[in-house]
Amino acid sequence: MLERAELLLPAGSLIKLKTAVLYGADAVYAGTPDMCLRAQSKFSFDELKEGIDFVHSHGKKIYLTLNLFMHNRDVEKLPSFVDTLRELDPDGVLIADPGVFQYVKEHAPELNLFVSTQANICSWAAVKFWQSQGAKLCVLGREVTFAEAKEIRAKCPDILLECFMHGAMCMSYSGRCLISNYLTDRSANQGKCAHCCRWHYKLHLRLKDGSVKEIIIDENNKDAFEFLLEEEFRPGEYYEVVEDEHGGYILNSKDMCLMPRLPDLLSIGLDSLKVEGRNKTEYYAGTVARAYRQAIDDWYASPDTWDYNKYMPEFYTLQNRGYCLGFHDGKLTNISQNYEYTRTLGDWLFAGSITSWQGDDAIFEIRNFINAGEEIEFLIPGGLQNLKLRLSEFEDAATGEITAKVSAGQGKSIRIRPQAWNIPLSEVKKQLPQYVIARKFSPLSGDNKEMLEHKEQEFSLLCQG
Repeated sequence: MLERAELLLPAGSLIKLKTAVLYGADAVYAGTPDMCLRAQSKFSFDELKEGIDFVHSHGKKIYLTLNLFMHNRDVEKLPSFVDTLRELDPDGVLIADPGVFQYVKEHAPELNLFVSTQANICSWAAVKFWQSQGAKLCVLGREVTFAEAKEIRAKCPDILLECFMHGAMCMSYSGRCLISNYLTDRSANQGKCAHCCRWHYKLHLRLKDGSVKEIIIDENNKDAFEFLLEEEFRPGEYYEVVEDEHGGYILNSKDMCLMPRLPDLLSIGLDSLKVEGRNKTEYYAGTVARAYRQAIDDWYASPDTWDYNKYMPEFYTLQNRGYCLGFHDGKLTNISQNYEYTRTLGDWLFAGSITSWQGDDAIFEIRNFINAGEEIEFLIPGGLQNLKLRLSEFEDAATGEITAKVSAGQGKSIRIRPQAWNIPLSEVKKQLPQYVIARKFSPLSGDNKEMLEHKEQEFSLLCQG
């Protein structure tokens, strides 16, 4: 057991890796596109090597993934992939398949073997099994409740334990889902999930003559009837199928956020607290890392005065499906599902990031449209403070062209001159090093605003319950 829990962030690309470290991650996890669940990884071998060197130069750790479930066609690739792992020498390797585990154990005994969440570890007996096989760390399944995690920690004191605390939730069992494979021939267990659970499905009715009709729900009939499911072995228990003019999303989970339950995770001595989101932006990585870094440090410094409400506003600047507590408190409730929409919503947009300093000029890569006079908010690492800036015009970093608005695309960057800042330049360069991210306020309106506020209220009530 570690003295302090580590904050573990995803690194879907080199820039996300560096951003996560800048904003406080103790460790990152990454992979290559071939034999892991990082099927959409943006890493080349050289970038991965650079990322490992970067992480280690900052005194942090990096774990690589080999966590797919192999088919026969994959076995022949295993020797060369393990040779690559040995050359990269990460701090740990995440594995789910027992056959892969045994192979790496025999052919690369110097590597630290971690058991991935895909192995569905939900009991202390499973942890002890993997420990007997030589595992150094076990990632608990998302289905493990806090009460179960506490018992596992008590019965398994001498192995590292990791749990998920933030990110997208799968409607299936720790991602062991066959829907994507069935509908699109893309296996979730090989890192190619098509996220069919979030697709838009329409409700149809088969008539006695064999014809199939779409059921149109509109303002005239939406209150006239309800659709209910009854499961064979639960007679009399009816489950509402909710659909409106936007569709129905009965498989669509909200995103996990255990910030309100962070003291639980820290108090029982879990070693690694994991954030999901390898395919999300560096804005996501930096924002989440910064909030949890501050929250974790604050709890260790003063657990009696700690309040999760201090940190939650940061998460509401991210596009999200609404938040839930996953299985932490016990079985899921209807509040854990987002029946109304599958898209993510938020009042803030990723404005861009400082990719470099050229002398006293900041080179700022644009990631969303910005108009002259709009406020840009830079997230200062090492706390929850921000530095705000308004530009009356934009200077193209490559051509010098001056415009009144700017949009993202093709690595589009602007040059921010020293006179633009409202504090001394020495302070700016200290507070805003390379890879710092920025956001802009873009308020929702109408139905989207109401839905977002409703989801925030639901989560607040859930946390109090």
